[in-house]
Amino acid sequence: MGAVPSTPRWSPARPQDTAEYLIATFVGDKSFPLSSDFWQKLLELPLHLQWPSNRVRQACEAFARNNYKTRHLAKILIHLAWCLQECNSSSGAPSDAYGKAVNALYISSIFLKHLIENAKTNKIEELYISLDENELTPPDFKQDLNIEDFLMRAVLVFIGSIDVSSITYVLHLELINFVLVAMSTQLISGPSPGPKDVNPFIDAAMAQESSLVILVVRRLLLNYITRPPLPFNAATYSMFSEGSQPGVLQKVSSAAANIVLLPFNYLVSSSGEGSRSPLADSSLHILLILFHYRKCVEVDEFITDKSEDTVASDSNLKQNSTFSDNPYCKALENATDVEFDRLDIEGNANNSPVLRLPFASLFDTLGICLADEAAVLLLYSLLQGNPDFLEYVLVRTDLDTLLIPILEALYNAPKRSSNQIYMLLIVLLMLSQDSSFNASIHKLILPSVPWYKERLLHQTSLGSLMVVILIRTVQYNLSKLRDVYLHTTCLATLANMGPHVHRLSAYASQRLVSLFDMLARKYNKLAELLNNNVHLSKGNSMDENGLSDDLSTELHIYTDFLRLVLEIINAILSYALPRNPEVVYAIMHRQEVFQPFKNHPRFNELIENIYNVLDFFNSRMDSQRTDGEWSVEKVLQVIIVNCRSWRGEGMKMFTQLRFTYEQESHPEEFFIPYVWQLVLSRSVLGFNPEAINLFPVDLPAERQDNNGMVANGHVNGELERSVFLDA
Repeated sequence: MGAVPSTPRWSPARPQDTAEYLIATFVGDKSFPLSSDFWQKLLELPLHLQWPSNRVRQACEAFARNNYKTRHLAKILIHLAWCLQECNSSSGAPSDAYGKAVNALYISSIFLKHLIENAKTNKIEELYISLDENELTPPDFKQDLNIEDFLMRAVLVFIGSIDVSSITYVLHLELINFVLVAMSTQLISGPSPGPKDVNPFIDAAMAQESSLVILVVRRLLLNYITRPPLPFNAATYSMFSEGSQPGVLQKVSSAAANIVLLPFNYLVSSSGEGSRSPLADSSLHILLILFHYRKCVEVDEFITDKSEDTVASDSNLKQNSTFSDNPYCKALENATDVEFDRLDIEGNANNSPVLRLPFASLFDTLGICLADEAAVLLLYSLLQGNPDFLEYVLVRTDLDTLLIPILEALYNAPKRSSNQIYMLLIVLLMLSQDSSFNASIHKLILPSVPWYKERLLHQTSLGSLMVVILIRTVQYNLSKLRDVYLHTTCLATLANMGPHVHRLSAYASQRLVSLFDMLARKYNKLAELLNNNVHLSKGNSMDENGLSDDLSTELHIYTDFLRLVLEIINAILSYALPRNPEVVYAIMHRQEVFQPFKNHPRFNELIENIYNVLDFFNSRMDSQRTDGEWSVEKVLQVIIVNCRSWRGEGMKMFTQLRFTYEQESHPEEFFIPYVWQLVLSRSVLGFNPEAINLFPVDLPAERQDNNGMVANGHVNGELERSVFLDA
């Protein structure tokens, strides 16, 4: 990087040279004390540097070589915390500390991220977030200061206490993006949290008192709800390219703030799309990381004496560990509506700090944003963790606000990741556990469904549309994904809805019978293959026996699916037949599809009920005299008239099916990698894919789909675009 002077000097006539010098000095091998005026010059000077990516990489490599001796990362983080404390004391008023804090954020983000993704172990010793024992410090500085805790407290106090305004917007946004970088230590850990994982900044966030945690969660959720746009007086965006260099996004400041202009080529992801509210999106990503974080701690001290190099030791650590409480998850679970003051059983107000949120605004925002996969995960987290929010959703009369975007996303399943489909279906399953929900969705009539292309749907109920989409999802899964869990979730939701169906549309009724027919044909094909394979495997070939076992298992699965569909139809016929003449018509129209299963030992009782209904209405049809052919309208009219006299005689009543959703015993093994996949595909954070251990990564041979995810849900990590950022 060339020779540098021994003493920093700022020459107003040559600011670019001075900026070159200051950055070179920061990454060099000379250590500057915490109290040196070098830090003020570094953070106060406008750094108009436009380095190519190779220069940034060289600077990062030099910093990584020298930081163990200079401890400049620890020192700039301390100065960042001091700047934030000064900003906090000014309560949002303009301050020189704002510009210094932004500069400190930019510089520390670049170099911290490089250290994290190039760490040789997941213990993060290479960060050296501590001062040397012989370091000269100010008189009032605590030598035993935990820098991560000191920094994260200052960061979280600012986020939670200072309102977002045109003055504070940029600092809020860059603080949240810095937190994403600091928390990316999770990416270099294994897929399952263990006692050996070290995430110093997330753990520091988890150690804060509940009152601060509540302020932070509230602010991040309000950022998401209000979706404040980037102020026009803070920055504008323009795209340009230089020669053969990839496109560069330059944020050009029009404010009088001090700026840092450095290429963030491995700070910013090439897959992230532009957002109308980057603060809202980044706030949501931080929330999801915090909500789903789990700190694994050992419970037996003697385990630590075992060899750390053996698989047996890792297994013992896992078996003798537990998870510490997550205060952010707890705050979310206990959140109440801002319009409602929670009272305890005795009627006394709850004195402990409680997160109070505008549920109405949150509900409306989710309805608008559910096309985004991260919003779906937030909705899931709220419904799963907070019974008050679940109750609030269930009593809303405009359930279409949430359900229409969910059903449209499922309709476009080929364009969605498999994880997003699972989350959407689980949300529907959780809602369907409530009988009032199942009843109310059939009372809400939709004038039209413009995104449904196969057929014009006019004046259809929300419940009928939900039945159609769930059946369509089963059909898509059968042909593409072939996932048993997805099948089960769809059918479980339909089963919960069955007894409460009201005036199911003709199209939904036809699709329900067609679903049985489709599964029946698949069942018959499997039964035939199994039968043929049994005859062919008399030679006891191991391969042939293995194939028979696989076919037998699959046949058993489809037997369960068929029975479940029959139970859904039975629930409608047993509990809601008078209100569903179109279901009766669909069964009569396709009654031949049930005939082959009349004597099947798993189905005969259910089929008997269906034929009891068929016999009743067929006899009423036979007793009617009509001139000419039976039209659809005439048949349906006979069914409607005779539905009134239906008493269910001869029907065998089965216990109503009721499926509930329960999280698996270790949900963190799914959610932590899933959250980070979303963050990398959506946010401004890019990460070296070769450094990621949290989940399997497809390296750049594959292309991303429309959602920034490759076909199997892994993140494609080719990060090429250079980015210049300023305040």
